[in-house]
Order: sequence, then C-alpha cells, then structure tokens
Amino acid sequence: MKSVCNIAGFLKPGAAPSPAAAPSRLGAEMCKELKTKVLRLLPPTSNGPSVQQGGQTGDKRPHGAEILSYTVKALKEGHVVAVPTDTIYGLACLAQNSEAIRKTYDIKGRNGQKPLAICVGETRDIYKYCKVPVKEPLLADLLPGPVTLVFERSEVLNTDLNPFTSLVGVRIPDHAFMRRLCQMCGEPLALTSANISSHTSTVAVHEFQELWPKLAVVVDGGPIGDQSRLGSTVVNLSVRGKYSIIRPGCALSSTVDVLEHKYGLSGDLGEE
Repeated sequence: MKSVCNIAGFLKPGAAPSPAAAPSRLGAEMCKELKTKVLRLLPPTSNGPSVQQGGQTGDKRPHGAEILSYTVKALKEGHVVAVPTDTIYGLACLAQNSEAIRKTYDIKGRNGQKPLAICVGETRDIYKYCKVPVKEPLLADLLPGPVTLVFERSEVLNTDLNPFTSLVGVRIPDHAFMRRLCQMCGEPLALTSANISSHTSTVAVHEFQELWPKLAVVVDGGPIGDQSRLGSTVVNLSVRGKYSIIRPGCALSSTVDVLEHKYGLSGDLGEE
C-alpha cells in the first residue's frame, strides 16, 4: 500500500487536513517513497478564483497553476485523481483511457454496469462527445452548474466507457479548478463520486482517506459548501422535446423550472 504525502503538512492517520497547517515546498516535501500527493487549493479571493491565486511573498504554499500541472500530469499518465466539484468530491480519470477507467471502477468497487459521467470545460465540448437535441441557450442556462445532462453519445467517445449504453451523462461543474483542469487536459474526464460504492458521498477529503493510497493526486479544495451530499441532478435530454429525471440531486426544482417554464419541455420527474 502506498504512503500518503500532504504538501500542506503531514497528516496523522485518520486526521483531517487542517487549514492552518504550515505547508512546505513542493520539491522538498515530495519524498521519494511517498506516492500520493495531497494538494491543497488556496481559497478564492475577490480578485479571482483559487486556480489563479498563488502564495504571497514568503508563502510556500503551491500556486493553483502548480496544482493544475501536477494533476494534469497524473491524468495524462493514466492515473486516477480525487478532485473537488460544486457538489461533492469526485474521482476522475481521462475518459479516453480505457485502463484508467478500469482502475476507477476497481478503486470504488463499482458495479461495472453502472455508468460514469464525463466532465468537460466548455459548453462547446459537449457537441464533440454527445448528440445534442436541445437548444444551446438551454445548455447555457443549466451549465456550469450542479446538473448532469444525459445525451446520446457520439462516435468520438471511448467505446470502453459505458459500453452497455448508448447514452452518456455530461457535467460542467461550477468550479473554476475543475473547468480549468478539463481545459488543460484537452479531453473529457470520466467522473464519479469519491467514495467506495454504496457508501455516503463525501464533502471533505478526509472522508475518503481510505482511498488515498490508490490515487496519484488528491486535490483538497476544502469542505464543499453544499453539505446535502445529494450530488448533481441527473436529467435525460436525449429525446427531443422531453426530459426525464434520473436522479433528483441537489438542483431538481431549479432545473425543472428551466426545462418546463422556459423551454416548454414535457417531463417525467421519476425515471427511476
């Protein structure tokens, strides 16, 4: 089992990362025998999102750009990473990497017949990997946000991702780090919740600490603001003029309001 290294200070077993922990230099603390990097994002300021903010003079904490670079490198090397989103913490890998997808299922102990969503950085990316029968303004009204939209998949998407269905869910989280990560990767991420399958969703990195040794990078974005642990609202939009709710999630009311009242779609509030 791999050891775990925390760039913002070493963690005792079972201890939660402390915002006050004094971080050390990236290069100095990356001990050769420690494999899992736990990288803490700096909090956002009024000047911009956390991924743009670096440490102040004399501050040895990693800049957001450094954390992005480490995470992109790990993903490109075929590893699985843990990341914050706008709803819960997630496990991510490159969606076009079949071996990385297999690792993700193994890490979670996830049923192979349960699909993974994809995550992209921009609305325009959805059209490359999905067949979209809805108007573009509808996408813009829902994304970025705590919603997963399900469409027919395009031929470009890896056939080893959810080979049992012609559909795929796609997310653009309302989270600056995640959007920039997708943009830097230049391809979609496969995304699922950061927990052992059937266990409670997580809103802080210490809550899935048992998974850390299996991950290349754990990005600590602090506690997720939405403590509901419901995850995103999942809605099937693959049939023109209709919608069906696959999972109510944390944004059901606002999502249905947009779909019905603004765009006139007829819906089913309980597909399963």
